[in-house]
Amino acid sequence: MTATRYDRRMYAVMNDRRAAAAYATAGRRRLIVGAHVALTAVGVAAWIGTVFGSSWSLTVVIAVALLPWVLLTGMLNGSTRGLLELRGRMLDERQLVERDRVRALAHRITLWLLVAAAVGAGAYSVMTDTPLRAEVTPVLVGVLAAHWMMPLWVASLRVQDDLADVDDEFGDSSAS
Repeated sequence: MTATRYDRRMYAVMNDRRAAAAYATAGRRRLIVGAHVALTAVGVAAWIGTVFGSSWSLTVVIAVALLPWVLLTGMLNGSTRGLLELRGRMLDERQLVERDRVRALAHRITLWLLVAAAVGAGAYSVMTDTPLRAEVTPVLVGVLAAHWMMPLWVASLRVQDDLADVDDEFGDSSAS
């Protein structure tokens, strides 16, 4: 199947290297992933508090967290060059294999997160001798958010650093 105009546009967006310096190293990507995880947790917790609690003032927290979360999501997608966002026909064989590896690893991490949530919810129920109707839904929403974002986090942490452009074998571009 041939690439559509949408495919070509998304490929160009995901491979735009103007912001590459922000996520060029593994340390910077770890920092971005950590900030993205924290903003995701804040946003999901605020949303849970709004929906399942009585405080609508938490919508301000959601709104404030949303803009940096979107910017960080874009940076993470840029760092992976759209590995998870581009259609398969826009990726080469190596990228398709890497996408499968990322998804498999993210699936295993999410599986253990679900196991921990189930054990924690069960332990809470036993220790407090209360039914879990009200407590399970927020836990499931949190785990769903982690499941949704885990492939992006894993892919961003697995990206290799870009090799610096070097003119000669010693890295001295001033020698001619």
